[in-house]
Amino acid sequence: MTKKITLQDSMEARARIAGRIRRTAMVPSPSLSRLSGGQVSLKLESTQITGSFKLRGATNAVLSLREEQRAAGVVGVSTGNHGRGLAYAAAQAGVRCIICMSELVPQNKVEGIKSHGAEVRILGRSQDDAQVEVDRLVSEGMTMLPPFDHPDIIAGQGTVALEMLEQAPDLDTVLVPLSGGGLISGVGMVLKVANPDIRVIGISMERGAAMYECLKAGKPILVEEKATLADSLGGGIGLYNAYTFEMTKAFVDDVVLVTEAEIAAAIRHAYFEERQVIEGSGSVGIAALLAGKIDNPGRCVSLVSGQNIAMDLHKRIIGGEDVDVEAETKGGADA
Repeated sequence: MTKKITLQDSMEARARIAGRIRRTAMVPSPSLSRLSGGQVSLKLESTQITGSFKLRGATNAVLSLREEQRAAGVVGVSTGNHGRGLAYAAAQAGVRCIICMSELVPQNKVEGIKSHGAEVRILGRSQDDAQVEVDRLVSEGMTMLPPFDHPDIIAGQGTVALEMLEQAPDLDTVLVPLSGGGLISGVGMVLKVANPDIRVIGISMERGAAMYECLKAGKPILVEEKATLADSLGGGIGLYNAYTFEMTKAFVDDVVLVTEAEIAAAIRHAYFEERQVIEGSGSVGIAALLAGKIDNPGRCVSLVSGQNIAMDLHKRIIGGEDVDVEAETKGGADA
């Protein structure tokens, strides 16, 4: 790790991005409180301007660029939400943006990125495949802003925890969707500085949980990317991970995995009980609570990270269909 990311970094990020992102609501969930035996609230980053928390880190990173970097433009690899946030942040700042993505990314997320003016390039069936094109563009002078393993991205994501502490200063447990670790690194760092006794629990899906497997191995390793309802949590952490692997080790107390059926149940619960439309990745904390996988949650916040689900898929899930996205994406059918 080349730079220690601190609470001060997230405080400065909050000042930098003020007025460019939305302070999101934290709402109590009587239904989840009753089911889990805790006092559960939902932090609705799903209502962020671009539909996910990713706008925080992307905006902080774009606004931190040097002038020559702004002139050359930015490029990133994304499973959808980082690309959307980066595209929006770059457009607001007048910076050219290219997003490289794999065939596994749902079409609604591709279109969402294009709607903000970014160029999208689809390459291969993993983020690693898409990264090859990113590296080529960087060699031509563009600046890469990765989805998670970057100090400005992590500091920006930590701003959500600053809001959470103001909205619920007496937290016991915080449930955070876990993929590459940018969100949980920033959130975990801020929370643990504020109160080391707050439990920070990462929630991931059973299919292709990269950070979970890397933590088990004790080092960054290659993990196969698989189709999942929690598609925004897909992708590896990078063999040369500089920040999030060590920060996740340092600040996260436990990692819990949820099944595809549990994710679907959480999407349904969010819709029918919480009146919220959320994507699979944003539902994983709710899924863990519904499945009884969080012991003694106490005063608990589940961070609902995004809402960018394809509405036809959402309709099928809330209608009770047993959706198998792995079967549906064989051979890139939904690319």
